[in-house]
Amino acid sequence: MTMFNDNKAVDATGNELSFLYEMLFCDELSLFEEVLEDTGVYPWQVLFNPMATPDELYGLIDLATNETRIKLLAYHRLRQTNQPVLKQELLGVIVEVGLQDGLDVLAAYQDGTARYLHHTGKIILWESSNEQSQVLIDTLLLESSKVVQEIGIWPHGRLNPPKTGNARISFLVSNGLYFGEADCDVLFSDPLAGPALMAATALLNYLTSKVQA
Repeated sequence: MTMFNDNKAVDATGNELSFLYEMLFCDELSLFEEVLEDTGVYPWQVLFNPMATPDELYGLIDLATNETRIKLLAYHRLRQTNQPVLKQELLGVIVEVGLQDGLDVLAAYQDGTARYLHHTGKIILWESSNEQSQVLIDTLLLESSKVVQEIGIWPHGRLNPPKTGNARISFLVSNGLYFGEADCDVLFSDPLAGPALMAATALLNYLTSKVQA
């Protein structure tokens, strides 16, 4: 199920921007309940079923036609119930930059969808991938996977957004959250994180050229 069905730019209020930001990480199922017309249809009836079995949740993950956010939510449900997730699959990348006037955020997912939240409330919703955008997202995931292999999983709850002047790159992995954060200049020049951030910049430039934000 897709929340939006085309590529477009929209305006959001401050509250809407905060809500969409929280949804990017796919670690709070209740947020999706607020925007769904019916949680009793597949695959949502599985995700919202407190008695869903690991096999049912893995069924959502293994179904190739399910969007990445469904898979992330299913993995999160598994981890919440202390089910072992041995697979280390990178499913999404989120880049945040703390600015004087707010937060800019780019999120990209394995299925070719993406979100760009500008601090002014301008939002790009990228739901229909094309050959070029998929190549850019695949490159971002490839460079990001190199970072994931070198850093440890974050064992605590998700942090508040980065402070002004800092950048953070978060990796949404099947077995949990990985991230790196530093001063913007430091992180972008880091030999490990730098290539992933440059790939994110290339993706952002493409999205903004195709959908006026």
